[in-house]
Amino acid sequence: MTTCSLSFPPQINLARLPTPMQPLRRLSEKLGVELYIKRDDLTGAALSGNKIRKLEFVLADALAQKADTVITCGGAQSNHCRATAIAAAMLGLNCRLLLRTPDPSDPPPTEGNILLARMAGAEIVWITPEEFKQRDELMEREAGQLSEAGRKAYSIPEGASTALGALGYVRATEELVNDITNTMGGAHQHCTIILAAGSGGTSAGLILGTKIFDVNARVVSINTCDDRDHFLQAIGGICEDAIAGFHLDIDFDRDRDIEIIDGYVGRGSGLSQPTELAMICKVAQTEGIFLDPVYTGKAFFGMVEELKRDPKCFGERIIFIHTGGIFGLLPKAVELEPYL
Repeated sequence: MTTCSLSFPPQINLARLPTPMQPLRRLSEKLGVELYIKRDDLTGAALSGNKIRKLEFVLADALAQKADTVITCGGAQSNHCRATAIAAAMLGLNCRLLLRTPDPSDPPPTEGNILLARMAGAEIVWITPEEFKQRDELMEREAGQLSEAGRKAYSIPEGASTALGALGYVRATEELVNDITNTMGGAHQHCTIILAAGSGGTSAGLILGTKIFDVNARVVSINTCDDRDHFLQAIGGICEDAIAGFHLDIDFDRDRDIEIIDGYVGRGSGLSQPTELAMICKVAQTEGIFLDPVYTGKAFFGMVEELKRDPKCFGERIIFIHTGGIFGLLPKAVELEPYL
């Protein structure tokens, strides 16, 4: 049952959908909850992860605007940038990536997501963390240079986290309704949806989706960078833009509807600490599922720590959204070695 109508704009079919939701039986027993995982790491092989759902809408818009090049940005091992590069190649588009690194004159090795993006033909522009703070302006400058050369660029904000991109996870909520019905004994069984927040678009889409499709779920985001206030602004802005832009007749309040659990950023975005890496290996050894070090590893670790403090803090049933990122493990081999 929907609480409001939404006419989805055009999209391109890129993701392998629907993705499965499966129980984590051994970890459920250990943690004392019914724990399920939504496998959005299985939206594809090289083209995998949560970004694909967003890019289906965003790249459809790029093609509609007759762009020949897409520009986006992220960290050195950005899953979003890798996915954008591969999707662009599939669609016959050029791709330019602005990637953050401490010293652009000495960029990271060509491995993991960097390797795949370059193999897909992406052009990489390395920028410093300080320059990354002005990433929108830098992408606009790159677009201007391409325009002067007779090309038409389309800029995609970090993570494709816009009102348009968030529709990918509004649509994913339709899948979750079926998942909940089939695995929990009824569409209106209460559950808590937990996910990593990196740029806010996935969280925004799920918050909107649970309202649109009348899902009896609490959406909890564990931030893997920045802080709670940042994500209240980021997620709130995306939700409000979507409500206005797509004329959604739903009741939304930032303070009431956005739940952020802060405190698990650790050493910083893309940086790992031993407890996180140990958790990633434990999940792989226990359930055969590979979390990533940037997003899902931190969020899963945070979820487990919260459950240790209060086993009932999320209720009886949890759905953890696996947003992908397996290729980010490869540059962490040396750090992971002690936990193997």
